[in-house]
Amino acid sequence: MSAADPATARRSVADPAGAGAAGALEEHLRARRDSGHKLLVVYVTGGMSPDWLQAVQAAAHAGADAVEVGIPFSDPMIDGPVIQEASVRALGAGTTPRALLRDLAHTEVGAPVAVMTYYNVAFRAGHRRFAQALREAGVVGAIVPDLPLEESGDWRAEAAAAGVDAVQLVAPSTPDARARAICDASRGFVYGVGVMGVTGERAALAATARTLAARLRSMTERPVCIGIGVSTPEQAAEACVEADGVVVGSALVRRLLDGGGPDAAASFVAALRAGIDGRP
Repeated sequence: MSAADPATARRSVADPAGAGAAGALEEHLRARRDSGHKLLVVYVTGGMSPDWLQAVQAAAHAGADAVEVGIPFSDPMIDGPVIQEASVRALGAGTTPRALLRDLAHTEVGAPVAVMTYYNVAFRAGHRRFAQALREAGVVGAIVPDLPLEESGDWRAEAAAAGVDAVQLVAPSTPDARARAICDASRGFVYGVGVMGVTGERAALAATARTLAARLRSMTERPVCIGIGVSTPEQAAEACVEADGVVVGSALVRRLLDGGGPDAAASFVAALRAGIDGRP
């Protein structure tokens, strides 16, 4: 086939060589979903406080199906004021990607761990070295929100080779054809962006969250989780009417910034878990 062949072109974007198999994160989330559970993924900024690892463990033990650890970055383009503040604190404390991964490597979290980072971090390290460093730290998933699908093939292939699921994001404004390509390319889960805008707490769940979840679930067998703008147990339960699960970040990070610590993390995650499970 020539480079211009449509099938070859689609494969180079959606499924680069070596990136076909799902890894441990997706296997875990699929198993949870297929056994009748709604999925709960929570986010904590790595290094934001001296007890951040204990907060991650507390969240896992309170019912999170996976934990997303943010690698702090100086220019977090999709993050709102809460996570920006957490990143500033982490960077001010001297947190680096290497130190963060070293700490994770020596911590039994109790749930699968994915990282959220920006492409500059992966690019500077090199795709292969960064993917291998994640795997050596026990990380089984990665979210790189500022790396477009068309430019992500090499990163996704290296991540897959290292056993790291490269999670892809779909926005409410994404056309169906592109959304399907992103779903095909994603591993771990498909991250549906519930509302246009940066991360942060909202007073109500955006109507786009449920609409997007329904669209994505019609396009893929992979777990579909809605994040950005899911702030309370009630909103999480509402999103899960259509979605397989939710990602909750700013509402948890705010509690940690306010000094709540691991106990506050456990209490909030337990409330989220009860909300999506339909328990009082």
